[in-house]
Amino acid sequence: MNAGDTAWVLVSAALVLLMTPGLAFFYGGMTRSKGVLNMMMMSFGAIALVAVLWVLFGYSAAFGTDLAGGLLGNPFEKFGLNGVLETGENAPLVGTIPEIAFVGFQAVFAIITVALISGAIADRAKFGAWMLFAGIWVTVVYFPVAHWVFDFNEDANGNPIGGWIGQGLGAIDFAGGTAVHINAGAAALALALVLGKRLGFGKDPSHRPHNLPFVMLGAGLLWFGWFGFNAGSALAANATAGYAWINTLAAPAAATLGWLIVEKLRDGHATSLGAASGAVAGLVAITPAAVAITPAWSIGLGLLAGAVCALAVGLKYKLGYDDSLDVVGVHLVGGLIGTLFIGFAANPESPAGGTGLFYGGGLELLGKQAISSLAVMLYSFVVAFIVGWIINKTMGFRVSEEHEVTGIDVSVHAESAYEFGGRVGSAFHPLAEAVRSRQTEPAPAEKPDGKPEGPGDGKIRVEA
Repeated sequence: MNAGDTAWVLVSAALVLLMTPGLAFFYGGMTRSKGVLNMMMMSFGAIALVAVLWVLFGYSAAFGTDLAGGLLGNPFEKFGLNGVLETGENAPLVGTIPEIAFVGFQAVFAIITVALISGAIADRAKFGAWMLFAGIWVTVVYFPVAHWVFDFNEDANGNPIGGWIGQGLGAIDFAGGTAVHINAGAAALALALVLGKRLGFGKDPSHRPHNLPFVMLGAGLLWFGWFGFNAGSALAANATAGYAWINTLAAPAAATLGWLIVEKLRDGHATSLGAASGAVAGLVAITPAAVAITPAWSIGLGLLAGAVCALAVGLKYKLGYDDSLDVVGVHLVGGLIGTLFIGFAANPESPAGGTGLFYGGGLELLGKQAISSLAVMLYSFVVAFIVGWIINKTMGFRVSEEHEVTGIDVSVHAESAYEFGGRVGSAFHPLAEAVRSRQTEPAPAEKPDGKPEGPGDGKIRVEA
């Protein structure tokens, strides 16, 4: 065990956990003011639910002994983290860090992958239905896919017994282009189709972001945490982590420029929303390629991802699906670009060691990248669509039209994010009800003695 490596991975895990509240700000600012709390609650709900499932059986399903040709780990082998809790000299290791630290690092990847999906169904999903979907999807999709991509276990004789994509196929995905972004983006598309379009989609100007400073704050927190996401995936405080760190700086910076250039040429304006979205698109694209391409190529990847994703977010209007906060256009498209780009620009002298087409490697690596991307995308989409459809047909996934118009924060959570006209934050607080009812009643007529005439005496009474 190496103390420095362990410290870096634990700090990285904390950085990645911070990304989910950052995502809550990013998504929350992009919604309408009457839906911001629901949007943020879906991210915080993902933290609560996925963390519990990960400790119980998720880690074991992703990194337990393989059961079926690289498709799934044994979910009962390390149930409740049994077998990884020993400390001291006998603590089980993953590389040079204690396995329990690796458990925590991988847990936060599972959390944010689920939270990413929620952006596609903003302003119209029941919170209970979302939580049920999240629990089922992370169990039957994310945990197995994490095994496919991230599990590099070996048996006692050194023979590979890990996942079929990372270890069997030999595709390169350093930090989750397939397992996180393509996975979440495909599920987001499926749910957007199941729930249908928001009322007034494409016509109602109120669907614009209500708080752009929130969006930029969220993007900043995401970028900050992403250094733990990518550089932490080295699982050591070494040159590989430094390599990933520099690429995680260069690619999103270039992607921001790429997105803004497209906006300026297309619309005549470079926007704050575009800058934030471009940075996230670049972060998504560099995630699988963080130690496979050079920093110079990462700039090229960032420019490409920023420009293409800026164009891709408009596809929802042409194709008729309502991906509310552009999860498909940024995460699915950006994840595909980054994963496939490795097949072209992977440098054999990089830490990942792959040889891309531009370095004389032929089409072999590109084919592996395409197979892994397509497999994860199809599996996630099909399962998410089936699960979402069943939930929608049974308990109902979408709120009523009345609640959507009223505002999902008030109708689902009995709260409002902001005080308007003296209202209190909790929508059904007795004082708030009294104030609202008083504001809507006609003023009582004056009697000759100056006292109000009619019911009541002009005072507000609140009953517990």
